[in-house]
Amino acid sequence: MAVVSPLAVVEEGAVLGEGVEVGPFAYISSGAKIGERTVIGQGARIEGDTTIGKDCRIFSHAVVGSIPQDLKFHGEDVQLIIGDRNTIREFTLINPGTEGGGSVTKIGDDNLFMGYVHVAHDCIIGNRCIFANAATLAGHVEIGNGVVVGGMTPIHQFVKIGDLAMIAGASALSQDVPPFCLAEGNRAVLRGLNLTGLRRSLPRETVNELRVAYKELFERGKPLKESAEWLLESAESEEVKALCRFVLETKRGIPYERKLDDK
Repeated sequence: MAVVSPLAVVEEGAVLGEGVEVGPFAYISSGAKIGERTVIGQGARIEGDTTIGKDCRIFSHAVVGSIPQDLKFHGEDVQLIIGDRNTIREFTLINPGTEGGGSVTKIGDDNLFMGYVHVAHDCIIGNRCIFANAATLAGHVEIGNGVVVGGMTPIHQFVKIGDLAMIAGASALSQDVPPFCLAEGNRAVLRGLNLTGLRRSLPRETVNELRVAYKELFERGKPLKESAEWLLESAESEEVKALCRFVLETKRGIPYERKLDDK
């Protein structure tokens, strides 16, 4: 049975799972579906056709599912889908999709959205990501699994970030960041591999293979896509192959500073 404060507003038609808690002055719209044991904090708003999974925590004054900040939006049927065990901290804003982007914003499991984070329309976010305070995702951004985005960092629309990448705080990202890489700066450029994250997640042998591949791609001064094609044919590691495929498929380009290394 859900526990709803008498000071909350839960519209008729909203579906609340077993063990859901709704704090005072929270608002839940008629189209919302809230999974088991999720906690909706004081003053939070859940709007529109929004599905939230199990065991999530949504803190005070977060706004989840309000209409997209897109002048092309004219009231179409759009969705926001959020998975299980996500933590959404104070004053975070997450918008649903738009017709031009597939009509859905989708977030996986076990993510942390710190205070004042913004996730715009049509974003796709994987699992186990961390978005530090005031990180800002524009529309149509795609984020892989295990990604960390530092505080006060804006990400341009249509940018893609691969698995286990890290974007440093106070950066400004306008191009794609391959999996396993670290980017920093304004504008952000690749600074190397996200070695701390990789060592926590991958075997040493795989990390060493990625270090060799990174150097071949971004520090030899050779044409990037030619290097990626050559590595893709010769690599045995699935992680190295994923890195090469990302480079070959990028549409916004990779932000790296070409270095000459004849060693």
